[in-house]
Amino acid sequence: MKHSDTTDLDLVQAATTFAALGSEQRLGVLRTLVRAGPEGLTIGTLGERSGVTGSTLTHHMKTLAQAGLVTQTRQGRQIICAAVAYDELRALTDFLTRQCCVDAPDEGAQPPSYTDPEDT
Repeated sequence: MKHSDTTDLDLVQAATTFAALGSEQRLGVLRTLVRAGPEGLTIGTLGERSGVTGSTLTHHMKTLAQAGLVTQTRQGRQIICAAVAYDELRALTDFLTRQCCVDAPDEGAQPPSYTDPEDT
């Protein structure tokens, strides 16, 4: 087995972030916010679009915020929720793929091509 360049801190951070995404509802909430863009959505609109409302949405937003994936800011009487961790999401993907094929017997091995199911 080849030497791993993944630090324990990388592993801990990745595990924490994956844990925050370990719920279908939380993943749906985050995806809704990513689709909305950097301006975010009011908490009410987020609930309508994601199908998660009330105290359940509050709980999921708290978990996502603790993982550093979203923010909530008050604007007057409204709470605006936004996905802010685009770099962290990319880093999470990189965490999974940066060591792809390093232990493969063929030194030049490449990961299989990916086709987005939405493109077919």
